[in-house]
Amino acid sequence: MLVVRVGRMRRIVLGIFIQLWVCLFLGGCFVRRGDLRQRECKQSLMSFLRGTVCAYRWNLSLLFWETMDSVRKKILLWSRLSQSWGMGSQSSTRLLRLLHSVGTGACRQIMKAVTSFFAAFDALSEEGTATTVCRAFDEVADISIPGSKDHVKEQGEILEGIVARIVSHESSKHMEKVLKDFPPPPMEGAGLDLEPSLREICTANRSDETQQIKALLKGVGSSFCPDHSDWLGTGAGDAHSRNADQSVVSNFLQSHPADFSTTKLQEVVRLMREKRLPAAFKCYPNYHKHDSMSSDNVFYKMVIHVRSDSAFQRYQKEMKSKPGLWPLYRGFFVDLNLFKPDKKRAAEIAKNKSTVVDNDGGCSISGRHGLAEEDANLMIKLKFLTYKLRTFLIRNGLPILFKQGPATYKAYYLRQMKIWGTSAGKQRELSKMLDEWAVYIKRKCGKKQLSSSVYLSEAEPFLEQYAKRSPHNQALIGSAGNLVMAENFMAIVEGGRDEEGDLEKESVPSSPSASVADTMPKAEGLIVFFPGLPGSAKSALCKELLKAPGGFGDDRPVQSLMGDLVKGKYWQKVADERRKKPYSIMLADKNAPNVEVWRQIEDMCRRTRANAVPVIPDSEGTESNPFSLDALAVFMFRVLQRANHPGNLDKNSPNAGYVLLMFYHLYKGKTRREFECELVDRFRSLVKIPLLTSERNPLPDPVKSILEDGIDLYNCHTGRHGRLESNKGAYTKEWAKWEKQLREILFGNAQYLNSIQVPFESALKEVSEQLRKIARGEYKTPEYITPDSGKRKIAAITFAAITLPVLDIKGLLDNLAGKHRKAGAFLKDKNLENSINKAHVTLAHKRSHGVTAVANYGTFLHKQVPVDITALIFTDKMAAFEAFPGSVEGERVIAKNEWPHVTLWTAEGVGGKEANLLSKLHLEGKATCVTIDPPATILGTLEFY
Repeated sequence: MLVVRVGRMRRIVLGIFIQLWVCLFLGGCFVRRGDLRQRECKQSLMSFLRGTVCAYRWNLSLLFWETMDSVRKKILLWSRLSQSWGMGSQSSTRLLRLLHSVGTGACRQIMKAVTSFFAAFDALSEEGTATTVCRAFDEVADISIPGSKDHVKEQGEILEGIVARIVSHESSKHMEKVLKDFPPPPMEGAGLDLEPSLREICTANRSDETQQIKALLKGVGSSFCPDHSDWLGTGAGDAHSRNADQSVVSNFLQSHPADFSTTKLQEVVRLMREKRLPAAFKCYPNYHKHDSMSSDNVFYKMVIHVRSDSAFQRYQKEMKSKPGLWPLYRGFFVDLNLFKPDKKRAAEIAKNKSTVVDNDGGCSISGRHGLAEEDANLMIKLKFLTYKLRTFLIRNGLPILFKQGPATYKAYYLRQMKIWGTSAGKQRELSKMLDEWAVYIKRKCGKKQLSSSVYLSEAEPFLEQYAKRSPHNQALIGSAGNLVMAENFMAIVEGGRDEEGDLEKESVPSSPSASVADTMPKAEGLIVFFPGLPGSAKSALCKELLKAPGGFGDDRPVQSLMGDLVKGKYWQKVADERRKKPYSIMLADKNAPNVEVWRQIEDMCRRTRANAVPVIPDSEGTESNPFSLDALAVFMFRVLQRANHPGNLDKNSPNAGYVLLMFYHLYKGKTRREFECELVDRFRSLVKIPLLTSERNPLPDPVKSILEDGIDLYNCHTGRHGRLESNKGAYTKEWAKWEKQLREILFGNAQYLNSIQVPFESALKEVSEQLRKIARGEYKTPEYITPDSGKRKIAAITFAAITLPVLDIKGLLDNLAGKHRKAGAFLKDKNLENSINKAHVTLAHKRSHGVTAVANYGTFLHKQVPVDITALIFTDKMAAFEAFPGSVEGERVIAKNEWPHVTLWTAEGVGGKEANLLSKLHLEGKATCVTIDPPATILGTLEFY
């Protein structure tokens, strides 16, 4: 019996962040804990935290809540409110518990803390650097603890991001007590020169990775790392191979766990392998244990590195169904000991096995901290644009720029900024800068791609020179070299904005592939492709569309390429045909199941000026696949009825069921909505092939059972053999038996399977009509409520203001004009009826009053605020209402502006911010004042801009 034990388990760190603890449960503060090394977050936390904040922002009267005399009434009220907000059942339940267990004051305190946190980040998201961010959060936080390291000295002004997490309601009290009882010790040697920094060491040794490691280990000193063998091995025989990794991981999973920790780690690794999560497993001999090693007792270090954020999303779904599963980190490594125990040791391990199982149920955190277990580890990472510019737009864009060219690179960075919700102004500025970067680096490097490991050596000098041109460029870059000082950031004037705020819509730079619009324009060419499975009737549709009289309703020729008849690379052949006939309509008769193919199609569209139209079978889908089992059964049934198929996938194919399962699993991990949303987002169109009748009986149990058995068998097969064909490997007999049963059951339910399908003629007619609309440019892009639609988009906040209804403002002006001679004479020739398009009272501007002042209005966000209009003050160059905000739920909204007002009119050439001087001009006798007594009260909504 081979037994495995896990020793130390440590997380690998990929950056330094400022950690923010956000108390959402039974407490109302968040804490800046200084610079701590943190792991990647669980991807869904953003939706929960922001969703929680949004829930509190709605007009739920807490006073009304407290007066309700029964829990039942409260539950009914909450149910209706949460449904109207589009909240999920889990979030709704957690918030209901919160409201039921705490009072009005605590809820308001929570809301104020959390909204000020997000507002502060939003205000700095596009320009924040270490100095400005730390200063802002020091001011907003209830508790602020200095970091042990100065981020500016250790890593510079460019701050990657901040990490926020939910903590228990006792955290703030506990932290205050710890700080009081154990104050931080003085920093010894704080002013000493600590020799070259890690960044300087890396820069000096970029050419050789081994030399870089040696220099870094030498730099940290022998007290930190006395033995270099962990990193450099013990000699020349330390060559590493992929096969060695696979062998150790397989032995680790097949061995008997010696303790609880090993059992839990095996669960994590096994799940990652079964689900084929994008992760790397590296295993190295533990040279510290070299003297203790033998054939029956070996020691390894296993390094696990998650390569893609998509792994966290898929892993989290598994955690929901398996509550005891350990959380997944971006990277970590463990010490492994694989050994063969003697009889006595083996008996002890077997005896303790039940204890290991029992311990699994006792590891819950909820009882100890008052949080649901899935909440206890929730974290989010919020990144700043100045960092994302370098990492995602410049570094990650290098392969695209050098391999696919500037046009594809431009499409890439515009798409990234759209996903991030970058403001239109920043998109314009970054587009200009990145276009210059593309030209600069291509000319300098030629055809040889710049390595991503040394990209900063070229990017930083370029960014520094670019920043020198203007203050706007300095704010855009953030910091480069020693040029930009963070102290000056907030003093840089943002183009097009003033103290009053410019609410005019900004234009977004156009993408080479065109942005998503309400209608899909008519292009020179059209590519119709099919993200689906075999048996979805794509070939039959292409055949009928090809011979349809009049084509697609215009004079463009229609051609078709059947994948099974094309030799070589199919999509390259499609691209060649597009270049020959760019004005044609191409029917790509081949399954296009993955993102790699979609990217090729996008590239073809950009290069040949075409639109692409995905045509998919309509289906409800499952929780993890866009196609339902009903649809899969129909696809298999159709394939098994075919004869003489060009691709040999028909009734004579011995592994037809396996091939269909393989295609089915290519879509695994996406819900139907996610699948459709991604296609619409990429191609601005979507055509659905009617497949199943709406009124049909449920799938017969034998059919459902045989499909589920096939999916289980497929998972076992791929988990052990990867993509090996079904007629090879350990499951050959099982596959043969399943294929036979599949045919018997499907043909035994032929009547049912035929009855649930939409007639082909009806499907053809509907698809033809949709494609004709697209060809004529009459197609309207569908709107989808995506999983992100309920979230408030991250935006660059500049100021806080109360927006007032324009009709109410115009009505008040008309009333004044009729009652007051001076007001009437002034307003007579101003044509304010047509010139006033917006009205607001600016409360605070981040440039004049600071980020904290703006963020503190977060507690009133989206709420109705009464505003008293007390006077009309005007000169021959401008006019404004004097305004005083009222109270919301007993708390007064206090404007930071010295003279709160509503700007009504300015003469040509006079800026809106000049209206700030009207009160002073009135006191000097240089402006006319018409008092409004009693004051007119207008309800407005507090918003961030």
